[in-house]
Amino acid sequence: MAHYPLPAKYVQSKLLELAVLTNFYLQHATPEMLNLLHELRKQCAIGYVGGSDYSKQNEQLGSADTPVTALFDFCFAENGLTAYKSGLPLASDSFIKWLGEDKYKELVKFILHYVADLDIPVKRGTFLEFRNGMINVSPIGRNATIEERIEYQKYDLEHKIRETFVGILREKFADLGLT
Repeated sequence: MAHYPLPAKYVQSKLLELAVLTNFYLQHATPEMLNLLHELRKQCAIGYVGGSDYSKQNEQLGSADTPVTALFDFCFAENGLTAYKSGLPLASDSFIKWLGEDKYKELVKFILHYVADLDIPVKRGTFLEFRNGMINVSPIGRNATIEERIEYQKYDLEHKIRETFVGILREKFADLGLT
């Protein structure tokens, strides 16, 4: 994997996006990146934010011997909905608990039907993933390879699959206040 220097805007903010740390989603941080972060942490508190759940982020940044919470002062999984400070979890709430089981089931049923009816180049499974503070929807499926994700991103930019889908969800479920 190619190593890219950390952009100055991220060093200044000291809150790093997981995609920047790993160069691309689903990949691991390089030893050089982890060393850079170790040195930066000697000068200030550091943190990261990413969309995946904590266990996936731990796979990408941590190790069996060193959990990601030991490498960062602040860890924000699920785009900040699950957070850790100094290795300890901060208060969090469940998406289902907030929304309610009946509304959640209605939302999931709609999403799965919508995705099933999409005519897109590939579908690879795990189209909807529940996380503590959110759900992750992937029209091609979370099981798609990195190469398939790259190709789908190009297709999506042209055909606006996700943009259209989000618009439909916002309209149909406006009463839920989802973002």
